[in-house]
Amino acid sequence: MTMVTKRPIVELTDLRKQYRLGSMTVEALRGIDLRIDEGEYLAIIGPSGSGKSTLMHILGCLDSATSGLYELDGVDVSEMDETGLAHVRNRRVGFVFQQFNLLATLSAWRNVEVPLLYAGVGRAERKERALRSLQQVNLSDRVDHHPNELSGGQQQRVAVARALVNEPSLVLADEPTGNLDSASAADVLGLLGELNASGRTVVLITHDVETAHRAQRVVRIKDGEIQSDEKTAS
Repeated sequence: MTMVTKRPIVELTDLRKQYRLGSMTVEALRGIDLRIDEGEYLAIIGPSGSGKSTLMHILGCLDSATSGLYELDGVDVSEMDETGLAHVRNRRVGFVFQQFNLLATLSAWRNVEVPLLYAGVGRAERKERALRSLQQVNLSDRVDHHPNELSGGQQQRVAVARALVNEPSLVLADEPTGNLDSASAADVLGLLGELNASGRTVVLITHDVETAHRAQRVVRIKDGEIQSDEKTAS
């Protein structure tokens, strides 16, 4: 029987991040080694101050490491300048945040098309892809609704559709259920699970153990170091 080797989407080698705080140097990340393969659903969990948010910002190319190697979908982003990182963010990473970050004056589909505007995609193709992305999250009947006409769960679904519209290599979900009631939270987590089942690589950042165990693999981080990396029963 032939073994199928999955290609890595994320490869971190001895990743370190330091901040200057007055006269002090704070080590936010202390030598992180991590590989995430294509199609994995991984949760990063840790208490406040553990380094998980710093790690998320580096994974999403919102920040750069002080030292170490970061390859995203085969591209070394470790030494990229802000222009290069912005390009990678727009084309290779889809973000879902705790705050939905939707533009109140735009309809659902126009919110979803925003990343395509930055990518220079033409008007007709933008709308076609935005509508297709909303269909993926079961919001085809809400495409012309504005955020204030949608429930919290529906707004987060719009945010997920926006994250998917550029066909990213990696979907980063940072506390995506933090502003939702329990029913809406379960709905959004179910959606992330469905996206992963369809082949998407999903990284979920959370402080909640129950939420983390919706993923297939849980990485625990504390004091800037990985404490454990385990498969779940899900």
